[in-house]
Amino acid sequence: MHDLVPFAVVLLLAGSALLVAVGSSRVAALTRIPAPALFLLAAAVASELSPRLGELSIKADQRIVTVALVVILFEGGMHIGWRRMRVAAAPVIWLGVMGTVVTAATMAACAHWLFGFGWRAALLIGTALAPTDPAVVFSVLGRKEIAGRSGTLLEGESGANDPVGIALMVSLLAVSGSGWSAFGDGVGHFALQLGVGGAFGLAGGWLLPHFTRLVRLPNEALYPLQALAFAVLLYGGAAACQGSGFLAVFVAGIFVGDAEIPHKRDVERFAAGLAGLAEIVAFIVLGLSISLDSVFSGSRAWTALGLAALLILVIRPVFVGFVLAPVQLPRGERLFVLWAGLKGAVPILLGTYVLSENVHRAGEIYDIVFVVVFVSVVVQGGLVPAFARWLKVPMREAKPASAD
Repeated sequence: MHDLVPFAVVLLLAGSALLVAVGSSRVAALTRIPAPALFLLAAAVASELSPRLGELSIKADQRIVTVALVVILFEGGMHIGWRRMRVAAAPVIWLGVMGTVVTAATMAACAHWLFGFGWRAALLIGTALAPTDPAVVFSVLGRKEIAGRSGTLLEGESGANDPVGIALMVSLLAVSGSGWSAFGDGVGHFALQLGVGGAFGLAGGWLLPHFTRLVRLPNEALYPLQALAFAVLLYGGAAACQGSGFLAVFVAGIFVGDAEIPHKRDVERFAAGLAGLAEIVAFIVLGLSISLDSVFSGSRAWTALGLAALLILVIRPVFVGFVLAPVQLPRGERLFVLWAGLKGAVPILLGTYVLSENVHRAGEIYDIVFVVVFVSVVVQGGLVPAFARWLKVPMREAKPASAD
């Protein structure tokens, strides 16, 4: 009986923390700091005050955040839908793939030539910081209606380039040796990840609507659970076949978003609520994995701030701007897309991959990625509404979905 008391206290604290996190949107609105930054910072401070909170292993962190991202990407794909995506599909794919590769390469070059990292460590830093993040982008833009194609392009890019960045990181860590043979192995692994993931996503996007229409459930409340279970199944199947499960889930979500399925509105509402919870869990878990003492030791923080400034002020607007140049966009929307490429949970998740492989300077790389992400969320994310007004990109609150 005595053992129940500490567990009850744990539940009390967990429930209180969850209520505070759910209500943090109000604090974010007042401070103009995106909620993910508040989750990260609060969790990191809590971990310093009570070190036992940060005792989860890196593997456990990865698994929790992976499940959270499956939910976020599936709901994000459904939110976009094929009707919105098809008018921007080519730019999204182009920006999602080439923007990620260019960002990774230029960040690696800066880390190597300006901050003295070896090429392997520099490539890992660049790859970790290359993708924009769906959790942050959907959090900042998800409740907004943005004129033109910029909103679809940003949301589509954040969903598309995460599988690309993760596949690139997995390929880098899987390659041993050097030279053209290692390069060929990496490219082959990368192509396999995207090819298998895309195929599973297309198949899943076709199968789920047909399956839900054919298999009638006895309780309408089970349909949202069925859809999310299918997303998890799709991720596992693609990953087991050496593909990108994240790409599979995102692509499937896009096609399911416009499909006719039973109790569609209930599925969308449940997925949106669960994605909000997944965002909270992902950022809290990643925040707990950080040691603030380590982050601010030596020159790590200054290196991270330098890389963050280069990423926000040079690499994204200039080099990714060249990638975006062929896409037909009004000048204001183009600049808005280049500013609002926010970093978040996925770069930190990629940093945990580096930690788990015990590569040289892994702890330093992880701390740098955390600081760059935090700066990106606070500075870029916090200024998104101001930039929208300055660039004359209409951005207003979306109307709530009507009841069935």
